[in-house]
Amino acid sequence: MSTLENRPATALLVVDVQNAVVEGAYERDAVVAAVADLVDKARAENVPVVWVQHNSEYMPRGSDGWQIVPELGQAPAEPLVEKTYADSFEETTLEETLRGLGVGRLFLCGAQTDECIRSTLHGAIARGYDAILVSDAHTTEDQSPWGAPTPDKVVAHTNLYWSNHRAPGRTAGTVEAKEVAFRE
Repeated sequence: MSTLENRPATALLVVDVQNAVVEGAYERDAVVAAVADLVDKARAENVPVVWVQHNSEYMPRGSDGWQIVPELGQAPAEPLVEKTYADSFEETTLEETLRGLGVGRLFLCGAQTDECIRSTLHGAIARGYDAILVSDAHTTEDQSPWGAPTPDKVVAHTNLYWSNHRAPGRTAGTVEAKEVAFRE
């Protein structure tokens, strides 16, 4: 139960599933397939799908790397939020978009687990949203050469700590893609 008044709707938030972001990501194909299934399910249930797309000097707007992966396709009526920070809410239109849709509950999927997914989950909870991570629909690249755990451990650890995350009046947690229930 979100702490946002008059926001009973649920949305699927697809974060940064872009060519350059998931190009060498852990279990890329399985994760993209899970995201595609979630998008199809949300559309079939008339649940809003909100797309988030990262811009940076390394991935400029319009470049091949910036494009959403070809296995996914944004429908013309589905909102797209462009961002430049890890938290999809920071200096973007995401809050305004979700408010306009009456959304107080989010299912998150996408990339990168250890940056934009974690930041957006925390940003959502801090702003009063219920934020559920789809445990098998997020991924990251291998940062272990720079001291990070291997990607499988990053994903597992994020699923572990988010499954136990709590905040007053808000729901967090994880769920497998096949178990997602957009309607409560």
